[in-house]
Amino acid sequence: MKKVVGLLLCGVLAVSAAACSPKKEVKTLTGTGKGFGGEITVTVTTEDGKITKVEAVGEKETQGIGSNAIEQLPAKIVEAGNTDVDTIAGATVSSKGILYAVNNALDPEAYPWPIEESKKDVNEVVASDADMGFGVASSGRVGPGKDDQEVQVYSFNQVYASAIFDKEGKILELHIDQLEVATPNYDGETMPHFSGYPGQTGYNIDENHDGKVDGVTENTEDLFMSEIDGWKTKRERGDGYVMGTGYWYQQMDKYESIFVGMSVNEVEEWFAKYCSDLNGRPLQANASKDEDVKKYEALSQEEKDMLADVTSSATMSLQDGHGDILKAIKKAYENRRPLAIEGAKGLGFGVANSGRVGPGKDDQDVQVYSFNDVFVTTLFDENDKIAALMIDQLEVATPNYDGETMPHFSGYPGQSYNIDENHDGKVDGVTENTEDLFMSEIDGWKTKRERGDGYVMGTGYWYQQMDKYESIFVGMSVDEVEEWFAKYCSDLNGRPLQANASKDEDVKKYEALSQEEKDMLADVTSSATMSLQDGHGDILKAIRKSLENKHAIDLKIGQ
Repeated sequence: MKKVVGLLLCGVLAVSAAACSPKKEVKTLTGTGKGFGGEITVTVTTEDGKITKVEAVGEKETQGIGSNAIEQLPAKIVEAGNTDVDTIAGATVSSKGILYAVNNALDPEAYPWPIEESKKDVNEVVASDADMGFGVASSGRVGPGKDDQEVQVYSFNQVYASAIFDKEGKILELHIDQLEVATPNYDGETMPHFSGYPGQTGYNIDENHDGKVDGVTENTEDLFMSEIDGWKTKRERGDGYVMGTGYWYQQMDKYESIFVGMSVNEVEEWFAKYCSDLNGRPLQANASKDEDVKKYEALSQEEKDMLADVTSSATMSLQDGHGDILKAIKKAYENRRPLAIEGAKGLGFGVANSGRVGPGKDDQDVQVYSFNDVFVTTLFDENDKIAALMIDQLEVATPNYDGETMPHFSGYPGQSYNIDENHDGKVDGVTENTEDLFMSEIDGWKTKRERGDGYVMGTGYWYQQMDKYESIFVGMSVDEVEEWFAKYCSDLNGRPLQANASKDEDVKKYEALSQEEKDMLADVTSSATMSLQDGHGDILKAIRKSLENKHAIDLKIGQ
């Protein structure tokens, strides 16, 4: 009997103890982070604040690379009890996306979604002296592919590199963008198009991007102008430019981060050692070509691990028919000039594209056409005032324009245009428009600064006039630049007002100015008289876009 009572008493005590035990607090939290292919979502289970389970989903992460992080990293987080764990080799971007998503689930205030720009790390860069440079590399491409009527697709590429260099030539900041323009029979939905010039034979067009030709473009002046006005760079195309691994801008961000700290020579050496001699892509362990396998196997394990990290984010070529990124970086260095500033908080790049009916006609009364690309690299201070400004421009005309240094584009192979070969104002024939001519014309394009003393204007040279405008705009905000233009330039042609204006509108606008303002304009027009916004190009738009595309930096010079 005593034994039974004892057992009953133990049972009562056990039940009582269980009833008194505090119940564990279980929470199920969700979070989001940015992987390489897109958003990564996680579900985090905690018990009394301790992470007990993590599940991650990232459907757009690359199979065999980012998917490895999705599968392996959650267990590491649970084992550690926090996000202070190593990333998965070869899947750095996807790993960081998972870690951010877990932190977002646990502490959304400290790790907000969407990610706030202000929360991103900005490295401080200090240099005793620094230079700023800009380079553009133009190239033609036979491709990509043909349409369903076996008509060749053609394209041309312009790679833009804006860079800050220290006194040893090391890259302190780097920003790369690119414009790719194809014939309208290319079926990519976000690809910028150029059909040719009005009056040419037109070009096959795939209007609904289904891989089937719908007809031939009319090549009217309206189409000519609208196509060029709609050109967007690869960064501007954003998530619309999907690649085998993520998006174009993400791959380029990775390359930029690799090259910062290198000289141009070191960038070229990196490319020569770690990229394929066949296609310019970073080497990978799964290479199939004998040349690539041999080159990869000659590397150390440390170098192979480095490449695995690179190719988890960036696999595209640095030098092929799509564009010559190395050449653009090298030209940025060749075109560099000293920075007379103490520092900057933002670096922006903008390009403004516009078509022009003109200048004029040839002696056979055939219209000249041209397109203009204005390039602007801007350094901004903490108040978004312009600390430094670098402006260049590419003007490309039909070959019947008689200017000796004008870059030409005759159209695509199969099209043709009048040509003035010896620049005497008289047509000498019609271009053949072979693939050789197509490639060589584009390869020879030079910007207005590169044309140097070959581009003579009514007052000095183009580059001298642009130097003047740059010096005026330094210290202004973009709004103030636009206000300066609105107040001191003609509403008819975009040129700075002058005392000898002949048009009533210009005379009235000029006379409303104070004497001090008139004296300022007299100084401006002694050096710069060209328009800031007309058919030759929209310089104001390019400056505005450089602000819109600004990214944060922390550059300190002379300290």
